[in-house]
Amino acid sequence: MNPSAVSRTPVRTPEGRFSNVRWILIFWMFAVSAIAYIDRVNISIAGHAIATEFHLSNVELGWVFSAFVLGYAAFQAPGGWLADRFGPRSALTFGVVWWGVFTSLITFVSADIAGLIVILIAIRLSLGIGEAIVYPASNCVVAAWIPSSERGIANGVIFAGVGFGAGITPPIITYFLLHHGWRSSFWASAVLGLAAGAIWYLIARDDPKEHPWIGARELAHIQGEKHLSAASGHEDKRLSWGAILGNRNLIAVTFSYFCYGYVAYIFFSWFFIYLNTVRGLDLKQSSYYTMLPFLAMAAGSPLGGWLSDRITRSRGPRAGRCVFSAVSIGLSAIFVALGTQVASAQMASLVLAGGAGALYLSQSCFWSVSADIGKRSAGSVSGVMNMGCQIGGALTASLTPVIANRLGWTASFLVAAALSAAGAVAWLLVNPDRERAS
Repeated sequence: MNPSAVSRTPVRTPEGRFSNVRWILIFWMFAVSAIAYIDRVNISIAGHAIATEFHLSNVELGWVFSAFVLGYAAFQAPGGWLADRFGPRSALTFGVVWWGVFTSLITFVSADIAGLIVILIAIRLSLGIGEAIVYPASNCVVAAWIPSSERGIANGVIFAGVGFGAGITPPIITYFLLHHGWRSSFWASAVLGLAAGAIWYLIARDDPKEHPWIGARELAHIQGEKHLSAASGHEDKRLSWGAILGNRNLIAVTFSYFCYGYVAYIFFSWFFIYLNTVRGLDLKQSSYYTMLPFLAMAAGSPLGGWLSDRITRSRGPRAGRCVFSAVSIGLSAIFVALGTQVASAQMASLVLAGGAGALYLSQSCFWSVSADIGKRSAGSVSGVMNMGCQIGGALTASLTPVIANRLGWTASFLVAAALSAAGAVAWLLVNPDRERAS
């Protein structure tokens, strides 16, 4: 029987403790990930109501969208360093409290306040700084708790929270919009985040050896790979910033993630408004059809992680991480381009959802490879990589309406498709074997 299959079975060890603590933590990171995206995406659903109340143009609203992504991008590497330095348990708890405060601050702003647009940008920028800790911290958890052969599915589950959270946001926020106004939706988002952070602090530990629930069998399974690495003479040590920034694999992966982020943020920032104002769907229809890409993301992320792990075990990490990602992101480029040619708004939503799902098949590979590169510096390495993704997201948040105003919305989506194709090619330059041997 496969030892990894045994280790996933939730049975009690002789010490009376469960043997699946690592998957409990991964599941809760899924929940934190989902709530983080509710706090992030709520403004794209409430954006029309906010723009109407505050008299903002689409371009000004794009600045507000981009402010979050810029703060999020700028603090990825520092956030990763904090997670490495203080541990993901404390760092993530602090981040959740921070973003809960700044999620709610926008509700105190009024249309007649002086410097309105500057204040909105500052609030969203600060929210982005707080949320920047989430995924570098999650990669520290994966690096510490999950053996390399299971990292694809672990990251797939965590990032399924992105699609799940973004997918349930439209109907939830629309309900609040219609019944209680847009401000109530931001208060609900903040409370959810604070509750999730409190539970995380109670159940998480930075080192598996410190967790009171873990059994000997699970601990041995987690630490077995580290012992093999130590026995082979490869020291698991923290990397210098020079080694991180000069890593060729990381440069290629970061560029691909930049392209990935550009495509993903069209869905996070503009898809609801696109369906509502360009494709002509009403508010309720737009909220339901906006769910499709995010549900596809939620399904694609764990499916991609599972497939990637299987291929990695049978054919090696280059096939399972790199070629698999190149094919997935290439398929996304095709779907996004085709979606612009479909006349029916409903059918276009389905085709574009296929593009989002294909994109997220590759999601776990980025984080699995960055954990292999970083080892004990997984937070810092993944923070650098995720900075590339968020710079791409900031660019699409502001550039999409500009391209749409000048060349039409079809051109906006075709630019995303072209960048998706470039991101697929970049994966072919990555050699994960070099990282696993170092």
